[in-house]
Formats: sequence, C-alpha cells, structure tokens
Amino acid sequence: MDHTPQPDPTAARTLARLRAGELQGCTRLDLRGGGLTELPAEVLMLADTLEVLDVSGNALSSLPDGLARLTRLHTLFASSNRFTALPPVLGRLPVLDTMGFKANQIAEVPAAALAPTLRWLILTDNRIAALPSTLTDCSRMQKLMLAGNRLTRLPAGIDRLQRLELLRLSANAFERAEHALTDELLALPQLAWLAHAGNPFSAAREQAAQATTTVAPIAWRELRLQALLGEGASGHIHAAQWQPADGPAQDVAVKLFKGAVTSDGLPACEIAATLRAGRHPHLVGVLGALADHPDGTQGLVLPRLAPQWKPLAGPPSMVSCSRDVYSADLHLSVAQATSVARAATEALDHLHACGLAHGDLYAHNLLVDGEGRALLSDLGAASLLPEDDPQRSAALQALDRRALEILLDEVALHCDVAPSPEVITGSNTHDSSDTRPA
Repeated sequence: MDHTPQPDPTAARTLARLRAGELQGCTRLDLRGGGLTELPAEVLMLADTLEVLDVSGNALSSLPDGLARLTRLHTLFASSNRFTALPPVLGRLPVLDTMGFKANQIAEVPAAALAPTLRWLILTDNRIAALPSTLTDCSRMQKLMLAGNRLTRLPAGIDRLQRLELLRLSANAFERAEHALTDELLALPQLAWLAHAGNPFSAAREQAAQATTTVAPIAWRELRLQALLGEGASGHIHAAQWQPADGPAQDVAVKLFKGAVTSDGLPACEIAATLRAGRHPHLVGVLGALADHPDGTQGLVLPRLAPQWKPLAGPPSMVSCSRDVYSADLHLSVAQATSVARAATEALDHLHACGLAHGDLYAHNLLVDGEGRALLSDLGAASLLPEDDPQRSAALQALDRRALEILLDEVALHCDVAPSPEVITGSNTHDSSDTRPA
C-alpha cells in the first residue's frame, strides 16, 4: 500500500508554479504537505535567492548534494518526513541559521551534518542516541531542542556553547542526572530555559509525585467541550462545562495534548508537575487531570479565566529566537510593572518550594488582566528538582532566576518610568538565597 501523503492543494499549486518557472527570484518557498518523495530539482534553480525553505509534512528521506548550492538559505524546516539520518549536505550550507527536523525517524546525526553557523536546531521526537562532537562547534547556538530522543549523554565540550540559552532534554534515556545536567552545562553563562523531565534518572521520583497527588481525576463523561480558546505547540485549549457528580456545573478550560511528545517533553510530566504545583494566587492552577478519554488523549482541566486575561507578550519569533515579542504599544505604569513582576517572582518561589523548576519562565507564559494582576501558566517544561543533590538543585533554580531577571528587564523596558529590578520586586532578584518580595 502506498503511504505517500496526498498533496495539500495550496502546496500543489505552489509546486506547479515552481515547475513552470514562475517563482524565479523568490526568497521563501513553502512546500509543506506537498506529497513529495524527493526534493524538486527546480528548488536548486533558486540558489541565488532562496532564504527560507519549508518541506515539512512530506515523505522525504534524503536531500540532494546540490542543496549546498543554496548559499543564501538560512532557514530550513523538514519536520514530519521520513528521514532516518540527518543529511550530511546540511553541514555545507554556508549561512544556515535555523533548522528543524522534528518528528522524523532520525537515528543518526553524522558529524558533517551540523553547520557551524547554526543558531537554532530542532531535532525533537526522533530516535537519536548520540550527538557528534561537531555540535560543540556551533558557537552561535542559542536554542537546542532535543526532547523525545534516546540520548544517554551529551557530547564532550558542551561548555563551548557559550551562547546557549534554551535547551530541551526531556524524554530521553539519561540514566543519571550527571549525564544530562552536567556541571559544564549548568555553568553556561546564558542558559536560562532548561527542561529535563521524563528521563530514567527522574522516573521514580516523577511516579512517586503522581502517586501522592491529592487532586482527583476528572472523567471525560463529566465534561462538555465548547469553543476552542487557543492552541499551543503541545495542545488545544477548549472552553468546557464540567458537571461533577457531587456538585454544581462550572465553566472550565480543558487542555487536550496533541501527541505523545511535545516540544518540551512528555504530556504526563506536564500533568504531574501541574498537579504538584497545585493552587497559588499567581498560578493559573488546576482542577484535575483528564481521565477516560475515549481515544486515550491526555489532558488537564483548568479554571476558566475571564476574556480580559491575555499573555503579556507573544512567543519568540524566527528572528528573536529565544526572546519574546512584545507589542510595540505595550506601556505599563510602574504600579502595573511592580504587580506583574511580584506575581512572577512569588509564583516562581512557590514552584521551587514545591520541588519544581519551571524551565520556561517567559512573558508569553504570564497572563495579565490589564490591571497589573498576573498568573503564571504552562508547566510543559517543568522538571522535578533533585532533592538528593542540593548543589544541582540550586543550579537549576538559578537558571529559573536568570529567566526571571530577563523577564524583569523586559518588563522594565515597557514601563512609563523604568524602575530598577529591586524597585519592581521589592527585593534583590540577583540574590538567589532570598528572592521573595518584601
């Protein structure tokens, strides 16, 4: 049986125009879902102009050597294809900046396949057991997405990635914490966002945390889904009505996870972290984990927020890479900035007290209501702190604090009068021993 995907109509039209020579001189080419089993030769005819190429959602398993002729190509997406090895030709692209091969079947990453110019690399949800030492030659690397693989160790020399800011190591095969959370890694000067849940070294503690939760599961039959409220990388959030067996109906939000592995890690780990964090005045909170979905879909039942609650910023863009994108017209009074920053600080303090690192403390995960109130959301990258290793636990908390400092600096930039971090929080955020507001 032929399992080649059927072409998306839009991609089919683009492909027809490409083959007719109508796209000469273009800088961006989108062939997502085009039913491709090989890269069209006409793509190579765009060597002098093409900068962004997206061939995700096809049936590709190789790329031609001629791809190296695309000397202006800086962004390449080839997720959800059939690659079993990362093509070595990728390492010869002279200005390659961003590359995504998520959800393939990649087991091998040849040393030659990693261009030293890479700044953002996405290899989530593959079968990679080892990475070549050439990864550490990528001195520009800021964002490295490796969740959902079979890694047991990081390559030697990881300390050479001095610009690395975000790293996802969740759902791999690290047997020992020191194999993933190495001293060299935790000492990187820019690292602020790190996820590592769902590995063998933390499995027992994660299972124990799930077993000790006091939050009862919520049966699918008690929920009535309504409108879609939003969609993120890991799942869809729906409005819903919950009719518990022993109480009145209430409006809720239901997060349904899209698949077995998210960009941050495993849905089960996010569920466990969310339940462990429980309720707090500055967390969105949780009502329960979803149970008995007819398709086995995992999910969370959350409080329904009023419509005025919005993210403080948008998520990072292709240009900003690891930095959130704020609205140009965002202006906060000092009182609003103070309230928002104190909420973020107190929420993070609570998570650390619960034995959790957030791992994704960003303004796009901070919901605000326009009056200065704020709620921290999304524990998809949260990880248990190693209780038996105080030094490593302190280092992980310090990464969260670095992310908090970045957030506070960004908030200050949008104040009418930019106060110092100490004024915003009422405390010294640079002192990791006491970061609670006064």
